Amino acid sequence: MRIGIVTETYPPEINGVALTVHSLAAGLARRGHSVELIRPHQLQASADEPGVDVIEVRGGALPRYPGLRFGLPAGRTLARHWKQHRPDAIYVATEGPLGWSAMRAAVRLGIPLTSGFHTRFDSYADHYGVGWLTPLVRGYLRRFHQRASATLVPTEALAQELRRMGISKARLLPRAVDTQLFHPRRRDAGLRAAWGVDATTPVVLYVGRIAPEKNLELAVQAFHAIRQQVPLARYVWVGDGPARAALEAAHPDFIFAGVQRGEQLARHFASADLFPFPSLSETFGNVILEAMASGLPVIAYAEGAAREHLVDGVNGHCIESGHASAFIEACVRLAGNPALIRHMGRAAHAGMAGLSPDAVIRDFEHLLRDMAEENLHEHAVTAAHA
Repeated sequence: MRIGIVTETYPPEINGVALTVHSLAAGLARRGHSVELIRPHQLQASADEPGVDVIEVRGGALPRYPGLRFGLPAGRTLARHWKQHRPDAIYVATEGPLGWSAMRAAVRLGIPLTSGFHTRFDSYADHYGVGWLTPLVRGYLRRFHQRASATLVPTEALAQELRRMGISKARLLPRAVDTQLFHPRRRDAGLRAAWGVDATTPVVLYVGRIAPEKNLELAVQAFHAIRQQVPLARYVWVGDGPARAALEAAHPDFIFAGVQRGEQLARHFASADLFPFPSLSETFGNVILEAMASGLPVIAYAEGAAREHLVDGVNGHCIESGHASAFIEACVRLAGNPALIRHMGRAAHAGMAGLSPDAVIRDFEHLLRDMAEENLHEHAVTAAHA
C-alpha cells in the first residue's frame, strides 16, 4: 500500500506523539508498505528511515516550547502532490494547521482518511490561564475528527469520552512498549553513583515535558513528603520544557538530566526506583509503560495507560483522579519500603511482557487496508451506476 502520514511533530523531537507516529511509520515501512511522511521542516536534521519518504512543508516555532514546530497550511501543495501520487490511505496524526489543511485536501480528493487523537489540547487551556477557550478548542477538535472515517485512540475509556464530545467514530488502537529496550537489566550502578546514591537509596524519576499541564506542583509536593520519611532520597528529572528553568532554580537539590533518548533513556528508567506520574492531561502516557517495563512501580491517576495497565497494590498505585492527598500518601508509603518497591517492580515488568509493538502495527495496517478496499468498492459501485 501507499500510505500518507501527516504529522506536525516527529523525531528528533522528543514527545509521546512524535515517538508514537515514528513507531507507526517505521513499522509500516518494515512490513513493505510505501510510507510518505508529511511534516514541517525541522531545525535539527533527522535520520533517514528506510522505506519512509519525507516531504517537508513550512512551519513555525511553537510558542513556549523551544525546539518544537507546527506546520503551516499546505492544502494546495498536498492536493497537487496527491493527485499525481495518490495514496491508498492517509493518517493525520495532529490537529494543527497542517493537519487541518491535509484533511481538507484528502476529503476533496476522496482519499480514505483516518485521524489520531494524541493530545488533550482542550485540557491545556486551564493550565495556561485561558480556560475560557476550552469549549472553543473542543468544538474545533470535534469538527476536525468528524471529517475522518475513524479517529484512533489508545484506550476504550478515551473512545467513550470522545463519543460523549460528539466525535462519534473513535476507534481503539492500543499502544505497546519496546520491552527489549526498556528492561531492568539496564540498571546502571555507575549512573546511580553519579546521582550520589547507593544501592539502597530510593531514586524518584520524572520523564516527560516539564510543563504546567503535567501537574508538576503535585510531583514536587509528593517528593517533599517522601524526603520527610527518607531524607536521602533523590529526584531525577528527564526532559525539558517551559517550566524547567523555574523548577531548576527553585530546587537546586533536584537532578535535571535533560532530554534522553534510546538506550540512555532506558538506563535512566532502569536505574531509578519509583515513578510518580501526577499528570491529569494525558490521552495515554507512554512513559508509564516504559517505566513499568523497566521494573519501576508507578503511582498515577486512573487515566490513560494507568487505567489500562496499573493494578492498585500489585504493580504500583492507581489513584482516583484528583485525589492529591492519596497520591502523596501512596508515594510516601512506597518510597519507605524497599522490599515493596522491588516486589511491585517485578510485577510491573512482568505485566508488560505480553505487549507487542508488532501487533499494534498489524492492527493499524489492517485498518488502513480495510479503508482502502472499501473506498475502491465504493468507486466501483459508483462507476457501475454511472
